[in-house]
Amino acid sequence: MPGSEYLNKAIKNSILTEKNAMDFYRIAAEKAHDEEVKKVFALLASEEKEHAKSFFNIYKGGDIGNIDNFLETPPEKDLEWTKNLEKMIQELGFDERHALELAMKQEQQLEEHLRQMCERVVDPAAKAVYKMNAESTHNHYEVIESEYARLMRMVHETDVDTYVRE
Repeated sequence: MPGSEYLNKAIKNSILTEKNAMDFYRIAAEKAHDEEVKKVFALLASEEKEHAKSFFNIYKGGDIGNIDNFLETPPEKDLEWTKNLEKMIQELGFDERHALELAMKQEQQLEEHLRQMCERVVDPAAKAVYKMNAESTHNHYEVIESEYARLMRMVHETDVDTYVRE
């Protein structure tokens, strides 16, 4: 990967992406009617906030200022996560199922991007942050998938053996 200027720009983009994901989950939590879905979205918003902070801790730029203040700024409606959510809401109204499906798709794309960055980054601290966030993003996908299965009344993965034996 080219020099530190490129890495610093990539890290800033990662901070912005994590903030955008956090905003997505905050909006989704506010709009959700199902209490369990609401809790999952609130949890994920909190974890995305921590992801943004982990990237901020290795960011060498001074243009963001205080990370907590930055994370409380209004959502950027033209960034991918919130733009996709707003489009879904305009087309379908808010629907937990569709929001969970959208979240799974976006988490998969983000995990792929983070893993690619982990492979390309040479700086050990940055590599560790990208790897940690990729693994956490994979866990987010699994949490959302499990919640989606519950919402859709699908057999939960922990119950598969019970149903197979019966």
